[in-house]
Amino acid sequence: MNIQKIFESNAGFAPLILRIPVGLILAAHGSQKLFGWFGGYGLEGTGQWMASIGLEPGVLMAFLAGSAEFFGGLALVLGVLTRPAALLTAFTMLIAIFSVHISNGLFMANNGYEYALTLFVISIALVVQGAGSLSVDQLISEKLRQQKTQASFA
Repeated sequence: MNIQKIFESNAGFAPLILRIPVGLILAAHGSQKLFGWFGGYGLEGTGQWMASIGLEPGVLMAFLAGSAEFFGGLALVLGVLTRPAALLTAFTMLIAIFSVHISNGLFMANNGYEYALTLFVISIALVVQGAGSLSVDQLISEKLRQQKTQASFA
């Protein structure tokens, strides 16, 4: 497998417009689950709620969801390991859609899945297009390209 494909992106600046707000939103939601910030319940409270809806063991599920959102969101903001982070957050949103929101219909007013679906779709777009020009991934990709060029001349 060519590791450069994980970092490489020809998408320009458009991913930045998606990465920053979605990454911040995901990180904030994750911090609610992990740390109880922004009015969240922390691991214990979120874990109890997750167990009550059948996601067991609740604290572990809260830790996994919170970590995916928090660390995945931070990775998106920075544009580092964007494709893997976006894939992880997309998977997390699918679980949220089907375990929490699907029975409530589409609209958020009824605790529906429209918001999680939006985050899912944006995450998939980032998996496809990568981090774009202004990202740590771009810097890593350029460094890998330089090393590959130097190795071919050696």
